[in-house]
Formats: sequence, C-alpha cells, structure tokens
Amino acid sequence: MPRLSGRRLWFAGIGGAGLSGYAQLARAWGAEVSGWDRSETPYLEAVRAAGIPVDVEHDPHPPADVEVVVSSAFAELVGGRSRAELLAELVSLQRSIVVAGAHGKTTTAAMIAFCLDRLGADPAFLIGAEIPQLGGNARAGEGWLVVEGDESDGTVAELRPEIGVVTNLDLDHHVRFGARAEVERLFEEWLAQVPHVVRGDRLEPVDLPLALPGEHNRRNAACALAALRLAGVTFEQAAPVLREFRGAARRFEARGEAGGVTVVDDYGHHPTEVAATIAAARERAERRVLVLFQPHLPSRTRHLAGEFGRALTGADAAAVTEIYLAREAPLEGVSGKLIVEAATEARPGMPIAWTPSVEDGARVVAGWARPGDLVLTMGAGDVDRAPSLVLELLR
Repeated sequence: MPRLSGRRLWFAGIGGAGLSGYAQLARAWGAEVSGWDRSETPYLEAVRAAGIPVDVEHDPHPPADVEVVVSSAFAELVGGRSRAELLAELVSLQRSIVVAGAHGKTTTAAMIAFCLDRLGADPAFLIGAEIPQLGGNARAGEGWLVVEGDESDGTVAELRPEIGVVTNLDLDHHVRFGARAEVERLFEEWLAQVPHVVRGDRLEPVDLPLALPGEHNRRNAACALAALRLAGVTFEQAAPVLREFRGAARRFEARGEAGGVTVVDDYGHHPTEVAATIAAARERAERRVLVLFQPHLPSRTRHLAGEFGRALTGADAAAVTEIYLAREAPLEGVSGKLIVEAATEARPGMPIAWTPSVEDGARVVAGWARPGDLVLTMGAGDVDRAPSLVLELLR
C-alpha cells in the first residue's frame, strides 16, 4: 500500500541499524528515498538492494526539496526530522506492536515477527539487528508492524502502538537518565497511552525447548508469546514455531569452530546482559567459558565498572579491551582497567587481562583456549571483528 506516495525522504545516517530499516519501509510504502552515511556498513547492502541510492562520503549534502530524516549520531551536522518523529509516523500508519525495555527487546521483537511470518500473517517489521531467518532487519507487510522501541533517548514515548511490550527495566543510559526511577517513569507514562500492554517483569520464563540458551531468552520468549496472544495468536499456534527461532545477529551468534573451540559473539554491553550471556554460554560449553569484553561508552563504564567486574567473574577467564567511545569523549581516569580491577577484587586469582585493542584481546583469549572451550566475544562496539581474529589464530 503506497502510504507515503508523493513524499521525498533523505536519510542522514542511512547505514545504521535503525534508519536503514526505516528507509526500506518508507521506500516500500511509496516514498522516494535516498540517503547518506559517512562509511560503509553491513546494512547498506539491503538498502541498495531495495533500490535506494546512497552517498558514502565524509560530509552530508542533502538534495533540495526533500524531507531530511537524521539519526542522533549526525544531528549536529544536518537539521531535519529526528528518527523518532518518522518512526512515530510509521507506527501510526499500520497496526503495530512496539517492543521496548532495557534488555532483550531485539530478540523479543524478532521472535514476534518470526512467529507471525511463519504463521502466514505477513508482518512488517523494523528491528535493530539482522534477523537471518527473516532475511534482514526490515520488511514491509500487510499484517502487524513489529517495531523495536528505544528508551536511550526517550523516543519510545512518542510511539502509539496498539500493543506495547516492556521486557524489563534497568538503568543503562547514564547521560539520559540520572536514576532508575526516571526510566520507570518514562515507561509508565508511555504504557498509559497504549491500549494493550505486556510487562515482562510480571511473567515467568517459558518452559519450552528453545534454540537459544539462557533464562533471559526464556523470559524473552514469555514476552513474545504474551504479545502474540494479544495479537490473536494462541499459545498452541505460536509455541511450536518459536522453538525454531535461532536468534538475531550478534545475539549469542555462533561464529565458528577451530581447534575444538567454539566462538560465539554477543551484543551484550550492560552488566545484566553480560552475566546472563555468560550463564547461557555455560549451558553450551563442554569445558570453560572464556570472555573477550569491550566496554561501550565512558559514561557507562564509569558508573558500572564494579557491576561489570562482578558479571565477568561468571567466566573462567576474561580479557577486557579499552573502551569503545562511540558518541562520547574520553573521561579522565576511566578505562577498561577499572573493570579488570573490579573483577580482580570480586574474584582474586581469576585469570583476567586488560588489553589495549581488540586484536590484543583476541590473541590473549586464543592463547588461553583449549579443545572444548567456548570463547565469548561481547560488546556493542567494533568487537564484532574479534570472532574471525580468534578463529584465525586457533586454526
């Protein structure tokens, strides 16, 4: 359906996990779409395959007479509508399910979209990671629109879906929120505007054999099944399909095996996620779980170094790299060494190392690894390069 016919949209930051999906859906809904990004990203392949022209260069040059949609990463370079404003419009144009929360929202949204797809309900979806079994991070369909909402900048508050899901609550984005109570207030005010609500903290983990390990994924599945029930899908219909779901990219994603060592990559970048993913890895490891962790953002590291250190003690050994700065500037005295110190204090004698770079970390964990071990690379930065480095060193 050409819901956006006659519109000309230009996306600044089109290579990101979010805007790449928004651009594809807008194109499918009839808009003329183009965009820019500063560098090549994996998401641009799907963008170009959708017939969307992309400029990759240092500075943005929006054409005349277009609606500019800009990601938060480039808001200072070019003016225009925020991604939140556009997403709110997209959600308003189709019956929608929005999944938000501190942890698990990508996996939960993907579970919902996967079940709807396999049951022939023709969903549309906008999810913040590649879903291999669905062929990407976005799709247009005539059924429910399944969307991953974002609380990091408060933009979820602008969305008005028919069904809202909050997987859980936690204090993560310290630049935006000063206390957990502020996060709770944001979600309470948002859910008050949503007709049908799912709260993951009120659900028990499902007792189903899932392809994804870990109690956190059994909780994600409980949220997905509750949302599907509100959308008219029974447990008996959804449960057999959900068992087939193998996950999103960088969510406990198996990246290969070499020398009898299994390498798994995960996006976990908060202590709660780190601890949960290590526990899940223990369900799969024959021997030891070895972790390479890259902290993300100086502000998060400063506030949560102690919690990160304690979370890493669930592994048999861990290497911690320097912080991936992303959108923030360095903070004096804040480095990955704080996490190493916290882990050493929490578990004296644990094999743990600070490594300046991802490459150094890969060499350390590969040197520790023995047949039967599971190497877990974790973080939201460029640590996704590490699995291939580790595998190469083990061959």
